Amino acid sequence: MAVKNKFKLFALVGIAFSVVSLLVHLLLANYSAGDIMQYRPSVDEIFQVGQKFRYRKLWGSVRYLEALQPYANPRKSYPVPRDQNGYLFAKIYGGFDHIRSSICDLVVVSRLLNATLVIPEIQESLRSKGISSKFKSFSYVYNEEQFIAALSNDVVVVRSLPNDLKQERKKKKYPMFSIRYSASPSFYINEVLPKLRQSKVVGLIIADGGCLEAILPPDMEEYQRLRCRVAFHALQFRPEIQALGNLIVERLRASGRPYLAFHPGLTKDVLAFHGCAELFQDVHTELIQYRRKQMIKRGIVHGNLSVDSVAHKREGLCPLMPEEVGLFLRATGYPPDTVMYLAGAETFGGQRVLIPLRAMYPNMVDRTSMCSKKELSDLLGPESPIPLNPPRSPPQKSKEQLIAEWNRAGPRPRPLPPPPARPFYQHEKEGWYGWVSESREEPDPSQMDLRMQAHKLIWNALDYHVSVEADAFFPGFHNDGSGWPDFSSLVMGHRLYQMASSRTYRPDRKTLAVLLDTITDPYHPRHNWTISVRQHLNDSLSLSGLITEARISKPRSFLSHPLPECSCRASKPSELPNPTRGPDGELLYGGEDKCPDWMVRGLEMVLRDSRDVKDEGDDLPEDESDLEVQQDTMDPNKSESIRSSEDEEMDPDD
Repeated sequence: MAVKNKFKLFALVGIAFSVVSLLVHLLLANYSAGDIMQYRPSVDEIFQVGQKFRYRKLWGSVRYLEALQPYANPRKSYPVPRDQNGYLFAKIYGGFDHIRSSICDLVVVSRLLNATLVIPEIQESLRSKGISSKFKSFSYVYNEEQFIAALSNDVVVVRSLPNDLKQERKKKKYPMFSIRYSASPSFYINEVLPKLRQSKVVGLIIADGGCLEAILPPDMEEYQRLRCRVAFHALQFRPEIQALGNLIVERLRASGRPYLAFHPGLTKDVLAFHGCAELFQDVHTELIQYRRKQMIKRGIVHGNLSVDSVAHKREGLCPLMPEEVGLFLRATGYPPDTVMYLAGAETFGGQRVLIPLRAMYPNMVDRTSMCSKKELSDLLGPESPIPLNPPRSPPQKSKEQLIAEWNRAGPRPRPLPPPPARPFYQHEKEGWYGWVSESREEPDPSQMDLRMQAHKLIWNALDYHVSVEADAFFPGFHNDGSGWPDFSSLVMGHRLYQMASSRTYRPDRKTLAVLLDTITDPYHPRHNWTISVRQHLNDSLSLSGLITEARISKPRSFLSHPLPECSCRASKPSELPNPTRGPDGELLYGGEDKCPDWMVRGLEMVLRDSRDVKDEGDDLPEDESDLEVQQDTMDPNKSESIRSSEDEEMDPDD
């Protein structure tokens, strides 16, 4: 009996110790994760716009840039020349971002050559068999009528060549130029213009995403503004894409909350170009290496096949992985219930690489979750069915055949080689990467592959529209150094033109890589690491981040930073900042003209209406300065250096 009582006593003591230990662990976990995992804004940190509640320090506009307004109209007389030198047609290869950049450069080249522009041919849609006959190559993505009407004061645009010239083109009697990336204006004047005057028709083949250099001489500012008019006014998506894009934006904001758009930038070409294969540890590594080998053979990549991906990532040459982006957004203060839109038609690695980000932000959605299958299929139009001729896998060899082949192999060195590797099962051979298990050569694209490439143009156009309209945008990869245009940079430039004060993060991947190396447990970071991440990302929103981005991006792509040529300032002349110039003397910031009076009067009316709406709130401060005063009084020991660097963009959680 005494033994049983002792066992009961020991059991009770053990249970008590277990309960105490569990409580201690829960308290420690709550304390260590408090900086990131439990961000709860106070009432004073929320302000109301109509019926939408927004976190002021996470979604509000950047005050420094509110004076910048879009204004791409010509500053001087700019009539269309009457006498045309001939017709200019072009074949454009590449994906969505290459096509968009190429069309903008092509219009400027047409104006430079005083040529009549034929609607360019998008080869990505022409190569596909059986896509909807309702759309031509250009109209598959863009609105032809809008394109022609918007450029009527700049260039003459026609849908096709005259019938007699069409026949001559089929016989290949007209000169064709394969344009290298970022050609100079002198090339067109000295090489293309004489041929145009002689034959009256000239064709261009554009494959690298841009046929005109980004930085033009100061006396060609009107050509830069023409680029903006093409990119941000003439190049409108066809009505069906715009309508569905607006519907997605409405659905994202239906709950009354803002949303953040995120573009991973994880594409096979980018990963292969920069040697980032080791970011993946499976069959995807082989696919990246195969593509890099192809690029080396074609002269696109000048380097070794195998590189140190970790070293490249530390240099900022590789995209941020989605898991890392989630950690940075958490550190910045975005709560787990943030609505996040995943943009981009291709995310290399599939849903597997997105699992950590989805775990941190369960409200991450994309076009497939925001639209029904019928809405997406209607966007593609009626398509003819593809004949079902799937590639047949080689027949399975019997055991007797394998033994016979082994015996015919001849003498072998001793000891015998190890047994063959495990067989590949049928489900591993199916899918877009199944050829890796069968052959070292990538098969030619099937009809379905070509059709999917055409579909990607529409999906990217849809995501581009949603990203431009987002309340905040975070790029996983931009300004990769290759010189090619990329999706995120084009979105960032469009947002900078349309509303410069919108929250567009411009992270420095090299700085973020250093921050990742300094932390052992990113899911439970120290408070100073959280402060460093927030300071860097908030600085990227401010004026210093804008100028730093301009020094890097503008020499490669004008559309990624269309300032100051395509903007004006709604400020008094005394308030205009001193111009900031780049290493080659190009204006980066501060050289904008004063906005015309009609625009300033309209802006004043909009600001007056927004102030009236804000005054309707009961518990909301009238100005951000009131909120800053409250924060300073609550935290008097806060260092002045941190407060000045983060300024009003710093999240009040600190």
